[in-house]
Amino acid sequence: MLEIKNLEVYYGVIAAVRGIDMQIDPHTIVTLIGSNGAGKTSTLNAIVNIVKKRGTVLFEGREISKHPTHRIIQEGISLVPEGRRVFINLTVDENLRMGAFNNDANFERLRNEMYELFPRLSGKKQQLAGTLSGGEQQMLAIARALMSEPKVLMLDEPSLGLAPKIVGEVFEIITELKKRITILLVEQNAFAALKIADKGYVLENGSIALEGPASELLGNDEVRKKYLGG
Repeated sequence: MLEIKNLEVYYGVIAAVRGIDMQIDPHTIVTLIGSNGAGKTSTLNAIVNIVKKRGTVLFEGREISKHPTHRIIQEGISLVPEGRRVFINLTVDENLRMGAFNNDANFERLRNEMYELFPRLSGKKQQLAGTLSGGEQQMLAIARALMSEPKVLMLDEPSLGLAPKIVGEVFEIITELKKRITILLVEQNAFAALKIADKGYVLENGSIALEGPASELLGNDEVRKKYLGG
């Protein structure tokens, strides 16, 4: 589905990502874990061409490395950035319409699907997004990204700042989404991410330190000591 070869991201002379390779299979959840500054967000931003990069990004076998961001979204990759970034002065419904800017013909159907997937939002269609709780804003950010009907959904720190109960709800929804799309998940909550993921990559200083089935990484002593508090 998505293949990354020798990806490098530099900010000036500082290397944020150092020649990493990744492979993401269809209908799987792949998670990137690592400490702050490890290169996780830079990797996601490079895939959708928000930052300058070197290397190759293949989507369904096609090279998309040089494509502009809007075209990458049209082709089927959506990113939910860290911090949610919903349009706080627009209603929930209007935020969803913004997500469907390339898919307006299917807006009504998709909107109804989003309210079924996120029942917390269904009673707040005309409420300003800025008045929602943090968990509801995160759900809206995910729903907005899904309005373009992506084949790959990338999530950057979806649990950040959320209460444990809401984190559980969000991760249940992510698990449910795997039935229809592929998910690349960046998370500092490594335990929660590895529990729902099929495969994991551990980033350290811009390089892949470990990779493998998520169940194996959960049982890895090094991963437990560094990221799982064990």
